[in-house]
Amino acid sequence: MAFDRTVFINCPFDPDYAGILRPVVFAVLYFDLEPRLASERLNSAEPRITKIIDLIRSAKYGIHDLSRIKANAEGELFRLNMPLELGIDLGCREFGAGHLADKRVLILEAEPYRYQAALSDLSGSDIAAHNNEPLTAMRCVRNWLVSELRLRRAIGAQRFWDKFNDFADADFEQMKESGHSEIDIETRPISDMTNAMREWIGIHR
Repeated sequence: MAFDRTVFINCPFDPDYAGILRPVVFAVLYFDLEPRLASERLNSAEPRITKIIDLIRSAKYGIHDLSRIKANAEGELFRLNMPLELGIDLGCREFGAGHLADKRVLILEAEPYRYQAALSDLSGSDIAAHNNEPLTAMRCVRNWLVSELRLRRAIGAQRFWDKFNDFADADFEQMKESGHSEIDIETRPISDMTNAMREWIGIHR
């Protein structure tokens, strides 16, 4: 996929976040863009940071969700992978040559202004808050892509959400009929999910 049609998605990969990640990936695919995530490549011999840098370098667009950087329990460390990857993407845009200077970034958070307590250097940046709501996250991504791609008459976020749920229902039934258990479906590789979305969108756009 060409640089200007590729989107790097920097987010948590825990089960609790899947409800946000899936509609976000669906929205990216619906705009004929290619989502790229670190979890799509499972080669244990490849250093993770090398893989991430390669994915960031290959993508004009970057979606960075900082909503899970907060520690969940006393004594637990902050989750810093997402801010690190955001920093790499911003540095790539600032110091990269040629087309890298044209990179575009969307920063997501759970609550407005919460990020400033941990990342005050981002003060003044436009941050989109999704309140941990999948529909709101999809709306943030939809609106950003419509603006960046300069699209006219794109379908609304609610229609996106309805289409995503139609896909999810059909995909679940198809997976069950193919002999997958619910845990199989929940833990399927991200590449498998994106391929299923891409096929469904091609038929039901």
